[in-house]
Amino acid sequence: MVKDRMILDQFSRQLQDLRISVTDRCNFRCSYCMPKEIFGRDYNFMPKEQLLSFEEIERLAYLFVKMGVKKIRITGGEPLLRTNVVDLIRRLHAIDGLKDIGLTTNGVHLNKFAEPLLKAGLRRVNVSLDALDEELFKSINDSGVPPSFIIKGMKKAKDLGMEVKVNMVVRKGMNDQEILPMAKYFKELGITLRFIEFMDVGSTNGWNYEQVVTKKEIHQLLSRHFELEPVDPSYVGEVAKRYRYKGTETEVGYITSVSESFCSSCTRARIAADGKFYTCLFANTGFDLRELVRSDLTDIQLEEKVRAIWTGRDDRYSDIRTEETAKNRKRIEMSYIGG
Repeated sequence: MVKDRMILDQFSRQLQDLRISVTDRCNFRCSYCMPKEIFGRDYNFMPKEQLLSFEEIERLAYLFVKMGVKKIRITGGEPLLRTNVVDLIRRLHAIDGLKDIGLTTNGVHLNKFAEPLLKAGLRRVNVSLDALDEELFKSINDSGVPPSFIIKGMKKAKDLGMEVKVNMVVRKGMNDQEILPMAKYFKELGITLRFIEFMDVGSTNGWNYEQVVTKKEIHQLLSRHFELEPVDPSYVGEVAKRYRYKGTETEVGYITSVSESFCSSCTRARIAADGKFYTCLFANTGFDLRELVRSDLTDIQLEEKVRAIWTGRDDRYSDIRTEETAKNRKRIEMSYIGG
């Protein structure tokens, strides 16, 4: 049995949640993440040998669970582009002590993979969808995929019994007119919708504060059309500010890393597809776990290396962000670190 050995950083934040990117590839070119004018269609993505193998990911996940991680989320790029990703879910599901496995996807391949993912042990999926208007959504993803195709996959996952949540990145002047239609549509479907403030992750998305639609603004809009009641956090370190449509079990939530930072309760770590370990979404450097995991270190030695990284962590970027620091600081791209 995996033994929980809780570790705390410099601000007494526990290592509890781990996001693992399994690929830097994506079949979308969303302007806020992997814009086509920067990445192109045939961007030089990582060769296979640079990616962590499933055996390496499984070993690291086992050690992180020993150190107190309860939740793992598989991300990308687009994780369903990674060959045999269902096998990875099966491996992770077998780790004793891991309480929850989730996956974030753009949904293009969800209809195909929903059933095998469920059989492998996946119970939760977050689907990115930024608009219901067909032409607008095609414009955002820059790949010609209509929202109906994504919705088909999430409906199948829900019908199979998976918990489905929708993530909508809201950018003023891009899709803020879709806030209310999205809320109405997913309320009727009984699917949780999460509004994500446009964040200054990476250096290619042209972020500025004037394009941020804050949680306060979105909530005021929704409150004019729906009766919402707050929902208490379900665990320490939960990021979303949650509300419920009164008289239903359906929720709406907000990810407020710009207007209401949550650095003080952040319990998340991230491993990029090449094995770099990041202790903050807004980091500009990482720690090379791939080199360590491919060395002759024992599990105990490897665990101590990771433990030292987390105990030295003092990240609080969103607490101290200004528009000027956001412009001048180079950060890891969203598609690389996995959101």
